[in-house]
Amino acid sequence: MTVTAKAPLWECPIGLEQIEAARETIKDQVVRTPTAAAPKLSALTGAEVFIKYENLQFTNSFKDRGALVKLVSLDADEARRGVIAMSAGNHAQAVAYHAARLGIPATIVMPQHTAFVKVVNTEAFGAEVVLSGEGLSEAQTRAEEIAAERGLVLVHPYDDPHIIAGQGTIALEVLADVPDLDTIVVPVGGGGLIAGNAIAARAIKPSLDVIGVCAAACQSMHAALAGEPPVFTGQTLADGIAVKRAGQLTLPIVRALVSRIMLVDEPTIERAICALLGVQKTVAEGAGAASLAALLAEPDYFRGRKVCLYLTGGNIDSRMLASIVVRGLEREGKIISLRLVITDRPGVLGQVATLLGNAGVNILEVFHHRMMLEVPAKGASLDLRIETRDKAHALQAIAKLEAEGFHVSRVESWGG
Repeated sequence: MTVTAKAPLWECPIGLEQIEAARETIKDQVVRTPTAAAPKLSALTGAEVFIKYENLQFTNSFKDRGALVKLVSLDADEARRGVIAMSAGNHAQAVAYHAARLGIPATIVMPQHTAFVKVVNTEAFGAEVVLSGEGLSEAQTRAEEIAAERGLVLVHPYDDPHIIAGQGTIALEVLADVPDLDTIVVPVGGGGLIAGNAIAARAIKPSLDVIGVCAAACQSMHAALAGEPPVFTGQTLADGIAVKRAGQLTLPIVRALVSRIMLVDEPTIERAICALLGVQKTVAEGAGAASLAALLAEPDYFRGRKVCLYLTGGNIDSRMLASIVVRGLEREGKIISLRLVITDRPGVLGQVATLLGNAGVNILEVFHHRMMLEVPAKGASLDLRIETRDKAHALQAIAKLEAEGFHVSRVESWGG
């Protein structure tokens, strides 16, 4: 979907002046993260790629910026009463951390099934955590109820001028580091990040393309721009941008200043997480990897451009990351599962191991089954999980087994 500018910059509720003021507010209190060239990702995608490493913030996401700007804006009475926020994780940790630094009581409402690591990290900063609802929409309802009951200030994750201005400071840094960029690619949930960055980037360099990326499974901003109901098709790894509605403040800014909103599917987000870890040696959560996923999904669109990818966060559950890495290796044919039907006699298992060893294959797991009805009474089923260099190497190993008379089938597909 392509969105053309429909309003001049001065009609937006937040301008470059507010974003520059926010930069002064967060100076020396928030990490001035690097914008670094990524030549290996450039070779992979065909674009000249730079990465803005917001996963290096203290709470490992860009949310530190807007949260601090909002908290500093409170008057003495508001700060004494305290704040409340709803978040699936990153906004929660940022609000909790900076509230603790500033001596402001903080309550955070998180969806019931929020990743355990994000709940623990938020509590570790001293915030009171309330688990409520299936998603952010339900969590927001509960947060608003508690705010009214206790007289707390609501710190919205994206639909707030201070939050938008704080997030926009990223573009000031990116364009100071790489002024001749053609394009910035920004993950999009409710729109606070892309709104602030579009305002700053287009004010400094009007020709710059600002591209947003939504998860196809949760495409609120994409649908809102098209005037359609939000679309939710299932769970997404990009839970940090899985919001049910675009912001009232952010939507008109995005409509006016953002060139395009792209959709990326779950396998492509997985590929992006694996590429950032394996190629770039940096950890990205699903939402943080969405910008690279856009380049992987449509390389022709970005080929030849000078592009900065916003790596917005690195708060991913370690078990989920391990699963994604293994799935990525399976897609590449570097880990595969095989099933052999063998005669049940001494030495056969050793023969199989020797054949695979001579082929340069590493055996990770072995399961020996004798009681399966589909196996001959004098036979056995042998399940092997093996590690290879790539798909071609795996096919060579299978060919060696078959040449010795073994019937080999693959238990799992290699994926796309």
